Amino acid sequence: MKLFPAIDIKGGECVRLKQGVFSDATVYSKNPVMVAREFESMGASFIHLVDLDGSTAGYQVNAEVIMAIASEVSIPVELGGGIRSLDDIKRLLDLGVYRCIIGTMAVEKPEFVADAIKRFGADHIVVGLDAKNGFVATHGWEKVSTVSAVSLGKTMKEMGVKTVIYTDISKDGMLSGPNFDKTKELMDETGLDIVASGGISSIDDLKKLDELGIYGAVMGKAIYEKKIDLREACALFR
Repeated sequence: MKLFPAIDIKGGECVRLKQGVFSDATVYSKNPVMVAREFESMGASFIHLVDLDGSTAGYQVNAEVIMAIASEVSIPVELGGGIRSLDDIKRLLDLGVYRCIIGTMAVEKPEFVADAIKRFGADHIVVGLDAKNGFVATHGWEKVSTVSAVSLGKTMKEMGVKTVIYTDISKDGMLSGPNFDKTKELMDETGLDIVASGGISSIDDLKKLDELGIYGAVMGKAIYEKKIDLREACALFR
């Protein structure tokens, strides 16, 4: 199973939210670039970045920080938040981002994902599938659609998507364990590679996801709150 330590950026700082509520942000570092370097030094092979401001603004608000991280580490980074056009994707890939996470546009215009994969390849495009009570949320989780997570997953498979990052919003930042059942259901129903996100709080959570056959796991607050030793986790899941 692949591990994706997460850096969520808001106002140029490394923060964590609870259940996606912007007013409930905890600042963990004023220097996200340094955090990225630390993750790499602990054995991380990939970094998950989110431009939180970008997710609601619809463009990369923290582009300078993102560019600095991509150039400062030698491991690949993926980015979500505010990616709304093929030009956005091209610019980010040119800046050194390895792959782009498409969220809102996957719901509003599924064919956009197919176009992106055609142009940039499936290795550089993943879909962020963020669900509230089983339905997909968009625009930085501020709007909830009428599309179910499984239904969107199946549509994305048809569009050529290989990998989906699945977040149960009710679990995000709560350190209460991921939604194992829904994560497995999405994998079984779609046949996609699923990266689990939200609520992961221990090495045991990671082991259980691995046993279920989940492709990867995003870890955020658990690292910052020292519930998971990233060095230990990276050594376990190689």
